[in-house]
Amino acid sequence: MKLVLMGANNPETERVIEAMQASVPNFEVVGFLDNDPAKKGTMFVGYPVLGGFDELDEINQDDRLFVNLITASTVTRYETSLHLAKHGCRFANLIHPTVNLRGVTLGVGNYIQEAVITQAAVTIGDNSSIHMASLISHEVTLGNSVFVAHGVSLAGCVTVGDGAYIGTNATVIPRLKIGKWAVVGAGAVVTKDVPDYAVVVGNPARAIKTNEVPHQDGAIFEAS
Repeated sequence: MKLVLMGANNPETERVIEAMQASVPNFEVVGFLDNDPAKKGTMFVGYPVLGGFDELDEINQDDRLFVNLITASTVTRYETSLHLAKHGCRFANLIHPTVNLRGVTLGVGNYIQEAVITQAAVTIGDNSSIHMASLISHEVTLGNSVFVAHGVSLAGCVTVGDGAYIGTNATVIPRLKIGKWAVVGAGAVVTKDVPDYAVVVGNPARAIKTNEVPHQDGAIFEAS
């Protein structure tokens, strides 16, 4: 498997790559894709930055798969992956080999870091990312283009809509719904449903504004 990784920013990627190389036969990272022109031709964690979208015709070869590592903004994550998909790029998952995926339904283009716990009957869509030491409890559903920051706890049967952003150490109690493109602030304790596009903070979490996002969903592939 030959991977091209979108976003040359987080040095933690190096350790994920090393873990994958130790456990997955024929795992290879070709290099990074990054739209910052200053990074083109440089090295990041020992791998070349191949260029940005302007180099896709050369970078996107038949034997290469793509994973988006961008997590600072779910809008940016969605838009960059959508561009790759429309360009004909094929996606893979980059998941730390210690993560137990038994009983998990998983899409493609997902990035999951070390020490994440995914319990039975979890469903994860396409193009989502979960950072270290988060707990995704039984029967949780994550939509497309979701980001779950480190140390988050999603209790059983929670549903997270497309494009939602769950901040560091946030807690969501059982059977709640986090709306699409919503933002849950760091450390928030969510005790009731969060509407689409809402930004909530605090304990208990309360809405402070509406997220101005121009997208209806976070799907990166056209419906067939």
